Amino acid sequence: MAKVLGVGGVFFKAKDPKALTDWYRDVLGIVVEDWGGVVFRPEGMANHPGAGTVFSPFKADTTYFEPSTNAYMINLAVDDLDGILATCAKHGVTPVKTFPEEGNGKFAHIMDPEGNKLELWEPKPMG
Repeated sequence: MAKVLGVGGVFFKAKDPKALTDWYRDVLGIVVEDWGGVVFRPEGMANHPGAGTVFSPFKADTTYFEPSTNAYMINLAVDDLDGILATCAKHGVTPVKTFPEEGNGKFAHIMDPEGNKLELWEPKPMG
């Protein structure tokens, strides 16, 4: 049987794509290519033990994505959560939620300027 290999991309509408990609570059260090997107190569995740791509539908009445009103949340794996949050702070971005470290690693939630909730995840090797 044919099967899905993984998530091939995350595509979403933006009110101002240029301003939003500039924000992602300046605040999170995501360098967007001239064509308007970025390709995260699998080596980055493969070289970080414990990292992976999660696909998980939530119940329709979940509050986990709040304060966003979107039906989705984007999880971004990072190599240094504290470092990313320090850069966020320099740009006036404060977490809407932080979590105690757990078996999967460290997490924090931030919002982008267009109201998309981002879950930042510093994975750690799973036992």
